[in-house]
Amino acid sequence: MSIIKDFLLQLTFMLIPIFIYYTFITERVKNNKNRKVTMTILWGISIIACMSFPVLFGQNARLELRIIPLLLGTLYGGFLPGIFLSALIIFYRLSLGIDIGFYNTVLVLLLSLPVIVHFQKSFASSKKDRRVKIAVGLSFYYCLIGLTLLGILRGFSKEYLTVPIIHLFFAVLVTWCFTMLIEAIREIHQLRLEMQNSEKLRAIGELTSVFAHEIRNPMQATRGFLQLLNEPDLSDKKKEYIQISLEELDRANEIINDFLSLGKPSIEDKKRINIGYQIQRVVNIIHSYTLNRNVEIETDILENCWIYVNPQRLNQSLINILKNAIESMPNGGTVWIKCTTDDRYIKISIKDQGIGMTKKQIERLGSPYYSLKESGTGLGMMVSFQIIRSFKGKIQVNSEKDVGTEFIILLPQIS
Repeated sequence: MSIIKDFLLQLTFMLIPIFIYYTFITERVKNNKNRKVTMTILWGISIIACMSFPVLFGQNARLELRIIPLLLGTLYGGFLPGIFLSALIIFYRLSLGIDIGFYNTVLVLLLSLPVIVHFQKSFASSKKDRRVKIAVGLSFYYCLIGLTLLGILRGFSKEYLTVPIIHLFFAVLVTWCFTMLIEAIREIHQLRLEMQNSEKLRAIGELTSVFAHEIRNPMQATRGFLQLLNEPDLSDKKKEYIQISLEELDRANEIINDFLSLGKPSIEDKKRINIGYQIQRVVNIIHSYTLNRNVEIETDILENCWIYVNPQRLNQSLINILKNAIESMPNGGTVWIKCTTDDRYIKISIKDQGIGMTKKQIERLGSPYYSLKESGTGLGMMVSFQIIRSFKGKIQVNSEKDVGTEFIILLPQIS
């Protein structure tokens, strides 16, 4: 009974950081770097607790699950948290005395940590099922290395290897359970964020359906009278004022169009189209806009790439992204549009030489009312993200400050 109680205590030491992080930290701490530091500290406390209260088998055999906080902290945190947690294990083990167990700990970390760090990038970019497999595989590898080294140092006898074998199977099982738990919590958190955004979109949709057309009618009347007042014998100053007024009315009209795009229901009039032809058509539409801003567009488009979308909505999304790319280069430059394919997706890449974005700005891109332009509302980019998602596609953004930005649009390919 005492052994079961110690096992449950070990599990509690690993549950507490997960509970604290996903209940309090993710809601209150917005900075990703601060969240990572906090999570690393929580996993460090978990490691110390696990090593301080091990499961005891007889006089010399002890079992503790420090591998789980180390593994999860490195996989979800990255290289630096992995180094910190490994150093914490070594120094704490050193305080318990230098013996075969200490040497075994150091050797296992030296052989395991590089492998865990190597798989961390793959883990970060993978989907849920593959993440679980990677975590379980690394846990098995870590414990197997420990079992082998202990056999070399103490001898391959039943007396010394029974506890490490129990540790191996138990650690793999617990790794699977906790990785599944974290992934489930992350999915729920993501769904909640999407529901909040959906609620905002629904509210916007209701407002636009009521007010947009009523606002547009007096605007059109005002624009018409301003054009009538713009006579040849007016002074240059008055002509300038009228021109500014017309431009501002046009900009307000564009904002109303974006609101209407958010408010209108998703158009299901999808058809099989050649994406290469559609991209070329968008480039021709926006050509005059690039000339006024000293921007060139270079294309590299594969032929016979077919997707199932609504062409009008796709055009709207591509034009919004292209306009942002062009406007991000106030002194001119080049925009590259590339279309490639793999077994599952059509990949459309739109790359500019603009001002670029920070990682924090990228994370907020596509959120309601977030824009990097002084006169922007963020609705155009939000509409673009919404359109691509409605086609079961994805948008990835890579950017570097003062270097440029690349939008990668992935759309399901059909034959």
